[in-house]
Amino acid sequence: MLGLNPLDSSVRATQIPGLDVMPAAGQLAGAEIELIDLERREHRLAESLAAPGNDARHRWTIVLIDCPPSLGLVTLNALVAVDAVLVPLQAEFLALEGIGALGNTIERVKKRLNPKLHIFGVVLTMVDRRMTLSQQVVADVRAHYGELVFGTTIPRNVRIAEAPSHGMPVLIYDNACAGSQAYILLASEFIRRRRLAAEQAIVP
Repeated sequence: MLGLNPLDSSVRATQIPGLDVMPAAGQLAGAEIELIDLERREHRLAESLAAPGNDARHRWTIVLIDCPPSLGLVTLNALVAVDAVLVPLQAEFLALEGIGALGNTIERVKKRLNPKLHIFGVVLTMVDRRMTLSQQVVADVRAHYGELVFGTTIPRNVRIAEAPSHGMPVLIYDNACAGSQAYILLASEFIRRRRLAAEQAIVP
């Protein structure tokens, strides 16, 4: 975002074919301050990813940008750079307030900075079907957001929590656990939704 490194020097290959990552560096914590005085500060990430030699849209089929939970300049840059937002929502009541604020922010960004921006879907995470509270939140979210909510939910799962401490995604750490199986189903549903959206876009 600050123009200090080309894309190639920041991207890392993974042991998963076709998957590259760009891990955050410690300097990202200071990016909010660095961006304040820059021209077109909300567009820095979008312009960087589209710059000659950095054309991310031609290099990868899908680019996922993981955002911090705050709505600062770093997150705003991501919202300007992407076409759609995938919202992970914990099955807790306080998270419902957060998604309302995010929805308002997305609408403002869409009007002023990125007309293509929209919510692609909502993914319910850390769902505990044994708890009445969790089930009620799931029901409320589905009632309010309808088809935007993915059918697949991600359960509370100790193997998901353990995987980062081993430096692995849960699909490699324990492919057979309930969390991994849920993410596999989520990926399949994500791909189906993208195909359907693409088909609808070309229908006259």
